[in-house]
Parts: sequence; structure tokens; C-alpha cells
Amino acid sequence: MPKENKIQLLWDIFWTFFKIGPSTFGGGYAMIPVIEREMVGRKGWVSEHEMADALSIAGSAPGGIGVNASAFIGFRLAGIPGAIAAVFGITMPTFLIIFALSMTISYFHDNPKVEAALQGIHGAIVALIIVAAYKMGKSAIFDKTTFFTAAATLILLLATSIQPQLIVLLGLAVGIPVIRAKMKLGLPANTEKNSAESEPIHYKYADYFIAEGI
Repeated sequence: MPKENKIQLLWDIFWTFFKIGPSTFGGGYAMIPVIEREMVGRKGWVSEHEMADALSIAGSAPGGIGVNASAFIGFRLAGIPGAIAAVFGITMPTFLIIFALSMTISYFHDNPKVEAALQGIHGAIVALIIVAAYKMGKSAIFDKTTFFTAAATLILLLATSIQPQLIVLLGLAVGIPVIRAKMKLGLPANTEKNSAESEPIHYKYADYFIAEGI
């Protein structure tokens, strides 16, 4: 890629994530619908499947899911410079907003109008998180195995004090043997929703995995 085009791409990555950054008022999960709309819908930089994979990796890794997802997408688009541009873009608005608020909040925190505005923001953030969960669920839950895994995870999180990190590791420990067992039994072992471009894993990869003893 010519140097001028690469610089333009890095600027586009930075500016796109800079505009997304203010939606972190509700945390990383509230940012997901905005990231998906920009990356998949408007820019077309990643597909829906790639976006779902990015969110899965970002949610499993340490740190905020929004920042992790931006780094993943930036790296996919332009390597390490793209990841740096994306992370700087998505974190800079938050830094500037918090810096400004830290200097003014003491003057307004008891103001009834400010309190009312914050209550409205809280409600909007809950809605954003619900939308994010719904969109992730559409991509991640597509058969009985994924449905029961999601249901069991929800029950564990609500009924116990188990750490989310252990839930992720437990999902990994369950997923691998389930996929292997399905392949050996000749059952469909999809790892994502079927589409015109994808096919069940046991048609495409099962022989290789079994032959390699994986």
C-alpha cells in the first residue's frame, strides 16, 4: 500500500474510533452497538462474523471490551500502527471528558438538573447494553449446545459468586471436548451460524482434526 494511502487509512481508523469513544459513558458493552454499526454497516471494514469473533476475543481478554475490540479491528486493518491508532482514538475522548469533568463536577454534583440528566443517561446505557447482548446472542447462540452453554453461564453468574474468568475457562474446557465428540460421532459441529459462505465444521475440517489427533 502506498505511504499516503496507509496514512489516510490510519487517520480514518483513528477518527472513526475517536467518534465512537464518547459512547463509553456506559462502559465497553454499551459501545458495542456503535462499533458494530460503524465497522460493519457504514465502513464495511469487517463482516458480521468477523465482528462476532472480535467481540468474543475482546470479551475474553483482560481489559475493557471496547478497547480490546478496537485494537483487534485496527490490527486487522493496518497491523500494529492500526491497532495503536484505534486504541488512541477510542480512549482519547474518554480521557478528555473525564479530565474536564474532574475540574467541574464539584460545582455541579448536587445540582438537581445534573442528577436528573445522569438518571436519564443510566436508562439509556441499560438499553445500549441490552441491544449489545441481543446482537451478540444472535451470532453466538445458534444450536442446542450454544443455547444450553449460554443458559448455564447465565445461571452460574446470577446464582454464584464465581469469577467471570473462570466462566471463560470453563467454556473453553467444555467447548473443545463437545466439538471433538460431535465430529467423531459424525454429527454437525458448527462453530458459527451456517451461511452461504460457511459449512458445518465436520464436512470441512473433521478429517483433518481427527487425523492430527486434535
